[in-house]
Amino acid sequence: MSELPKTYTSADLADGGKVFRELDPPARLSVFGDPVAHSASPPMHNAALRERGKDLQYVRILVTPQALPEALAALPGAGFLGTNLTIPHKQAALELVDELSREARLMGAINTVAVRNGKLHGHNTDGPGFAASIQEEFGVVLGSLRVLILGGAGGAGRAITVQCALAGCPKVIVANRNPSKGETLAAMIKEHLGMNVMAISMDPSEVMAAVASSDLIVNATPLGMKAQDASPLPDGTQSALSKDHLVYDTVYSGGNTALLSQAQEAGAKSASGLSMLLHQGALAYEIWFREPAPLETMRQALSS
Repeated sequence: MSELPKTYTSADLADGGKVFRELDPPARLSVFGDPVAHSASPPMHNAALRERGKDLQYVRILVTPQALPEALAALPGAGFLGTNLTIPHKQAALELVDELSREARLMGAINTVAVRNGKLHGHNTDGPGFAASIQEEFGVVLGSLRVLILGGAGGAGRAITVQCALAGCPKVIVANRNPSKGETLAAMIKEHLGMNVMAISMDPSEVMAAVASSDLIVNATPLGMKAQDASPLPDGTQSALSKDHLVYDTVYSGGNTALLSQAQEAGAKSASGLSMLLHQGALAYEIWFREPAPLETMRQALSS
């Protein structure tokens, strides 16, 4: 494989993706994001592609919100099989693809696009990837847990909230700084899935009570991506954590986030979002190639 810059830009998709076609092997898969240089997806997917003897590679592409429509439209002509989508594109891309899976429609976001016969097919593997991660990390089925999702109304958080509803969790609470977003999501879930979801604000008293009545606490906010970030739990609510809690931080920062440190201090079982990245990535691979993903190869690439 030739030496590559860490990140390309959407401008490189111009001229039929000539830049990507001339790589050795050619780039035919990617992740779009802004920022995107931090993404751990390329090493994971490239290890899988090498394992299966596929003559192509997966690259990072910096795509601004303004450039997203044109970048997605350029994928078929550039010879791409598909792309992943990360912050801030998951919801915006919903209106820019030709077909949507049922899960993506319910989750109101897509993180995986497959190019088939010149058309863009949108999927969301965040929710199923989260469910697989919870079972792997904690040895329990997601549907058996009462869940509090911090930032549960947007992006990956919305996908996780919908997945909890699909799994039949006995209790689902979404906490957002703007509670109306949570209320809108709760109404949608009630209409389409017939399940009650509770929406609360990030007011400390509400969060304190929600933590006390939950088995699993999930951070679906961006807090933790920077080393100096505070915990997503409001001040004064951390004391509600106990050894009986499971704490999952969707952020994978390479070190402990403030939330994970708080969980460990409380004696709670905890895990970072690296396992969710693994499982959602494996599901994306299966969408693109319609074959089982080499999960252990992808896991090793993420841990190296």
